[in-house]
Amino acid sequence: MTVRVAALLPLVALLAWLAAAPGQARAQDVARGEYLAQAGGCLGCHVEAREGATPFAGGRALKSPFGTFHGPNITPHPEAGIGRWTEADFRRAMREGIRPDGARYFPAFPYVAFTRIGDADLRDLWAYLRSLPPSPQRNRPHDLSFPYNIRFGVAFWNFLHFTPGPMPDGKGQGPEARGRYLAEALGHCGECHTPRDWTGGLRRDATYAGSTMNGAKVPAITPERLARWSAGDLSEFLSSGMTPDGDFAGGEMAEVIRNSTGKLAAEDLAALVAYLRAPARR
Repeated sequence: MTVRVAALLPLVALLAWLAAAPGQARAQDVARGEYLAQAGGCLGCHVEAREGATPFAGGRALKSPFGTFHGPNITPHPEAGIGRWTEADFRRAMREGIRPDGARYFPAFPYVAFTRIGDADLRDLWAYLRSLPPSPQRNRPHDLSFPYNIRFGVAFWNFLHFTPGPMPDGKGQGPEARGRYLAEALGHCGECHTPRDWTGGLRRDATYAGSTMNGAKVPAITPERLARWSAGDLSEFLSSGMTPDGDFAGGEMAEVIRNSTGKLAAEDLAALVAYLRAPARR
């Protein structure tokens, strides 16, 4: 009997490991998803700009020339949030800009950038959002002027400005490739730092050339403009908000640094800096 039990021990150990592995993997997915949500600056649109606001419960007012958008609740609450979504619904929203009911999102939701996020990262983001405490906070309707409140027009806008599909995440391809993924897919830097045409689409002939948002000037972050900063200067700014002359970032950029770029892992921060300063972007 003792010999038989001993012979079964390796099998028992294997079964125990297999039983534990899904839970361990899920925990790793959630932790990775939290990091990706930070890198993507999700809080910037999905939490109200007030003390004590519930993270990811929505309510942030996003003013634009077309009206005011309000960031939605993306906690797993079944009525107020995305608790009834499937992972396929989430993937379709991020990849195609389409809601579970088939309607198109307005491009204030930056699916133009998020479509580039890789499949593995989307899975981890989904795992993290599903782990959040559900919030019953109801979504506020957008306040848009005519004809910009007509969702049917988004199809025409997409024809002009939207190319769906992921891009490589840059891992193993060098820091500039990884930095491009962080800036153009997850971080969607161009949404603020690139000027727009009369339709609200990003001007591809002036990428990162600066813009105006809510009456405030958003600076250019082209390689030419960043050339006066060293890699160390830019890294310090993105991690702490301090400029080379000892000043500090304010306004929306201060929030981006606090909740997003300031939380990047050292290797990702270095990759982002390398991409933003790369002469090849000129």
